[in-house]
Amino acid sequence: MPGAWDTEAYLPLLKGKRVGLLVNQTSTIGKTHLIDSLVSRGVKVVRIFSPEHGLRGTADAGADVADSIDAKTGIPVISLYGNKKTPSHNDLSDLDVVVFDIQDVGVRFYTYINTLQYLMQAVATAKIPLIVLDRPNPNGHYIDGPVLDFKYRSFVGLDPIPVVYGLTIGEFAKMIDGEGWLLDPVNLTVIKCRGYDHQTMYTLPVKPSPNLPNLRSILLYPGLCFFEGTSLSIGRGTTKQFQVIGSPDVKGHAFSFTPKSMTGATDPPLKDKKCFGVDLSGVNVDSLFHTRQMNINMLLTFYHSMDTSSFFNAGWFDKLAGGPSFREAIQAGWSEAQIRESWKADLDKFNERRKLYLLYRDFE
Repeated sequence: MPGAWDTEAYLPLLKGKRVGLLVNQTSTIGKTHLIDSLVSRGVKVVRIFSPEHGLRGTADAGADVADSIDAKTGIPVISLYGNKKTPSHNDLSDLDVVVFDIQDVGVRFYTYINTLQYLMQAVATAKIPLIVLDRPNPNGHYIDGPVLDFKYRSFVGLDPIPVVYGLTIGEFAKMIDGEGWLLDPVNLTVIKCRGYDHQTMYTLPVKPSPNLPNLRSILLYPGLCFFEGTSLSIGRGTTKQFQVIGSPDVKGHAFSFTPKSMTGATDPPLKDKKCFGVDLSGVNVDSLFHTRQMNINMLLTFYHSMDTSSFFNAGWFDKLAGGPSFREAIQAGWSEAQIRESWKADLDKFNERRKLYLLYRDFE
C-alpha cells in the first residue's frame, strides 16, 4: 500500500495549512488523483508543481513543459521541467508545507529523483517542511552499475550513486538529506508504504512515463537506456518501448520495427526508418525480476556486431553512465565479467551507506 493511501498518517499534518504538491499522473489513491482526494477533504492546495512529462505524464522525454492551470480544480501548475527545474522563492512564499508524491522506477537517470532533490533544496532554504508519500520501487531489489563521478553531474545524475540504487523515493530522500548533498538540512517526513520490502515484485498501476508502458519495460529500462547514447533505437515511437532494440544498420536479424511519431515520442530516434534487431517483449517478467542485474550483455553484443566507429554518442552515453569508464571498458574489449568486477568496490561502498537509510526489510 503506497504512502499516499495512508491518509490518516498525513492529513493531520496538512490541516489548516497552505499546501503545495509535487505530483503527476502516478499520484493516485486507488483511482482517485491525490489532488482531488485532498481538495475533497478540505485541504487547502495552493499550488501544484509538475516534473518531466508534465502533470498528466504525456509530454516527450526532455520536452519543455509550460506552466498551466489544472482544469479540474483551477489550481496553478508550475512546471519544474522547462524554463526552471527548481521552485522559486515566490513559488514557495505562501506555502506552509509541500507534499511530494511521484512513482519512481529506481534508476539514477530517471529524472524524478533529481526533481525531488531540487525541491528539497528549495524547501530547506525556505524552511518549509516536506512530506514524501513513499511508493514501492519496482527496481528496488538489487543495486548495479557504475557509480556516478561528480565531474559528470547533470540532470540525469546528481549524486554518487549507481545506476540502480535499491531505494524507494522516501529512502532516497533520507539519503539526500543524511549524506549532506543539500546546502541546508530539510525538515523531512516520509509516510511509509505498508506491506512492502525490497524483495517485493511490484506492478505499477499507472505508467510512470509515456515510454515505460509495463513492468517488463521498467525492469529492462536500467540496461536498455544506455542504447539512448548509441546509434540504435530502443523502441520510442512504437508500442514496445524499452522492449525492442534495433537499427537500419543491424545485419542478420529478421525482426524489424519502424519508429513513428506518437504521443510521448513525437520525434523518436530513427523515425520512419525500418530497424532490424531483437524483440524482448516476450521475455518472462518473473525471470527478469529474479535476475537482479541490469542487462548489459545486449549492449556488448550489438557493439561487437556493428560499426564501432559510429556506435556511441559519447557525450550522452557518458552522462547516462556517470562517467567515461563504462564506455571505455566496452571499447577496450572488456568482457561483461570484467566490467562488473570493475564496479564491485564502489557498489560495496555505496551499499554500506545505503543501508543507513532503509525503511523496509532489505533484499538478501
